[in-house]
Amino acid sequence: MMNTPLPLQDIRIARIATVPYTMVAHLKSQIAHIRHQGAQVYAVASDEPEMAALEELDGVRCIPLDIPRAISPWRDLRAFIGLYRFFRRERIQIAHSTTPKAGLLTALAAFAAGVPVRLHTFTGQPWVTMRGAKRWLARAGDKLIGRLNTRCYADSPSQKEFLISQGIVDERRLFVVGAGSLAGVDVRRFDPDRFPARQRDAVRRSIGIPDGAPVLLFVGRITRDKGIDELLAAYTAIKQTGSPAHLVIVGNFDNASGTGGAISRSDIVRLPDAHIVDYTDNPESFFSIADILCLPSYREGFGTVVIEAAAMGVTMVGTNIYGLSDAVVDGETGLLVPVKDAGALAQAMAKLLNDQGLRARMAEAARQRTLALFDAERVNDLVVREYADLLSAKGIRP
Repeated sequence: MMNTPLPLQDIRIARIATVPYTMVAHLKSQIAHIRHQGAQVYAVASDEPEMAALEELDGVRCIPLDIPRAISPWRDLRAFIGLYRFFRRERIQIAHSTTPKAGLLTALAAFAAGVPVRLHTFTGQPWVTMRGAKRWLARAGDKLIGRLNTRCYADSPSQKEFLISQGIVDERRLFVVGAGSLAGVDVRRFDPDRFPARQRDAVRRSIGIPDGAPVLLFVGRITRDKGIDELLAAYTAIKQTGSPAHLVIVGNFDNASGTGGAISRSDIVRLPDAHIVDYTDNPESFFSIADILCLPSYREGFGTVVIEAAAMGVTMVGTNIYGLSDAVVDGETGLLVPVKDAGALAQAMAKLLNDQGLRARMAEAARQRTLALFDAERVNDLVVREYADLLSAKGIRP
C-alpha cells in the first residue's frame, strides 16, 4: 500500500528576509511547520547572530547572504547576484520574501532565475513616514515587488486596502491569509498559565519594579516611527498626576531604520520609574507582568506583538492606523487613538490604569479573539494550503 505524500514533499522552498531577526521573531514556527510538511526549506538572510536560532531548526538549511537595509548599489548588486545564483543552483520552486529590501531583491532575482512561484508578504511600508526621493524610491520598489511576484500578501485586511488604494499592488494579485498576521501566535508558548506568581515576581524584581505597581509595556524596535516620542510624553503626563505606574521598554535601539528614527537611551532612563530591557527572545515573560501594552506606532503591517500580548491576557493602547485596526477591536479588545497624539494616548492609558474592571474585560476579550483567529497552527496550515494550490496551478505536485 502506497503512502500518500506530504503536501509539500520534496518541494524546494526559500524564505528570505533582510535580517534573520524577522524570521526568528515571527516565522520560526512557520518555517518548522513547512519543513514538517515534507519541504526542503532554506532560510536566507544577512549573517547576523540571530541566524544561530534558525540553524537549530531540524532539516532547515541556513544561507547567510548580505542584504543591506539601506540603499547601497554595490552591496545590492552583490545580493541580487547571490540570490540569483542560489535560486538557480538549488532549483528553488517557491521563493517567499518579507521585509522591503529582501522583497525587492528577491522579486528581481527570482523572476530572472525563473522561480515558478514567487511570493512576498508586506508587513508595513517604511515610505509612509518618508519624504522626497527616498519615499519615491521605496514606493517604486514596492510596486516592482507587486508586479514581479506570482502573488503578494498583506498581513492585515486594512493594509491590503491601503496598498490597493495607493496603486502599489493590483487587487487581483494581493491577498490576506486568514484573518491576517504574518504567522499567527503560538498560543501554547504565549499562555499566562505558564507564569505562576512566583515567576512573575522574579521578573519584576529583575528590573526593579515593586509589588503592586502597574506596568506599561512597549515591545519592539526603539525608534521614532514606533511612536516612542509620544509614548514618553504620555508617560510623563501620567507620572505628573502621581501615578505609581512603571514603564518597561523592551527592544533594540534601531538607528539604521532609514526613517529618521534615532532615540537615545538617555531619553528614556531620565524618566522616573522607566526601565529599558535589551532585545529578548522571551518577551512572554514581560507580557506576564504587564497591565497594558503600548504601541503608538506611525505604521504597522499588523502588529504581531499585539496578538502575542493578547494571548497572554494583556490589553493594549495603540494608534488607529491600518494594521493595528485589524489586530485590535477598538473599545472591545483595546483602545486606539489618533497617531502622533500624545495627549489622547495619555488619556487612554490613564483610563485603563484607573479602571481595573474595564482592563480585565478587554484583556479577556483580546485573548479569546486571538485564540479563535490567530493561533499559529491555523495560520501555518493556511500557508501550506496556499503553497500547494499555487504549485498545483503551475503543474507542480509532490
